[in-house]
Amino acid sequence: MIDPNDLAACREMIRTGSLSFHAASKLLPAAVRDPALALYAFCRVADDAVDEAVGSGHAEDAEVKARAVLSLRDRLELVYAGRPRNAPADRAFAQVVEEFDMPRALPEALLEGLAWDAVGKTYDTLSGVLDYSARVAAAVGAMMCVLMRVREADALARACDLGLAMQLTNIARDVGEDARSGRVYLPRDWMEAEGLSPEAFLANPVACDRIRRVTARLLAEADRLYQRSEAGVTALPLACRPGIYAARYIYAGIGGEVARHGYDSVSGRAHTGKAQKLGWLLLSATRAAASPFGPALAQLHAAPEPEVAFLVSAAARSRAHRGRSEALLSVLAQLEAQDRLLSRQRLGNRSRAV
Repeated sequence: MIDPNDLAACREMIRTGSLSFHAASKLLPAAVRDPALALYAFCRVADDAVDEAVGSGHAEDAEVKARAVLSLRDRLELVYAGRPRNAPADRAFAQVVEEFDMPRALPEALLEGLAWDAVGKTYDTLSGVLDYSARVAAAVGAMMCVLMRVREADALARACDLGLAMQLTNIARDVGEDARSGRVYLPRDWMEAEGLSPEAFLANPVACDRIRRVTARLLAEADRLYQRSEAGVTALPLACRPGIYAARYIYAGIGGEVARHGYDSVSGRAHTGKAQKLGWLLLSATRAAASPFGPALAQLHAAPEPEVAFLVSAAARSRAHRGRSEALLSVLAQLEAQDRLLSRQRLGNRSRAV
């Protein structure tokens, strides 16, 4: 299905750019692992294109971010038109879209989340953080279900739980790194309840008891979602379960490392070692054959989190459902206007310099 050279390029991108997924993917059957590598490579390239402009706060950064998101919009348009850009990740993802009838709304949810990053959107509440996490992470979980040929609502909802939990873990791990790049993804109302101004923290990101408590609270929410996601693994094909359990344990292990360091992710960034990952892989293999019962069965049928309900609905459809959401169109229009304004300002500055 995927050109071997393109697949090799995608595999190398993931090997160096997403260590946790690379480890977990080893337990997936090849029929799922190969398209998953293409999916993650495309998402990785998109995410990196936006992230590399973040940090200095200069107007040039905003322009690069806007253009990166608008470029991703155009790349997705080409993928769904069957004419992908001449790049390994784009060609490979186009093959995945065609083979698995990937609903367009799912990668476009990722596009919307990256657009929110580009416009500097902030999140006042946990629900806002979950809205963002739904787009940049739970959408990928839903797409993974599609790759496994699973489109039942319960399984999709639990896959989205896992995506949300992973993103909350990422946010908790990267509090200091994000702050030094001028970003806060923690719920602002949680920070303010601790007497900590988000603006003051951005100006001087240092570890303190207040930020530790907010980080611990976010990881507790991630743990709730990890626990609920487990019931959904049993709804997946048996051969796929070890790989998904592995992703669950490896990412939760990152949160465990943050906790082990007193919830201080400002002074340093939590990492897990090869021995830890190997242990989680072995645990995942032993859990794969289990079936849900009692409370786990009730969790399997729990309603999706409100923030991911649109993903569950979209994943059950074919890609023929092509209408872009009003919210996505709005943020893309905002980026286009921002890009035009910054371009005019740059040209004006050059004219005055001459």
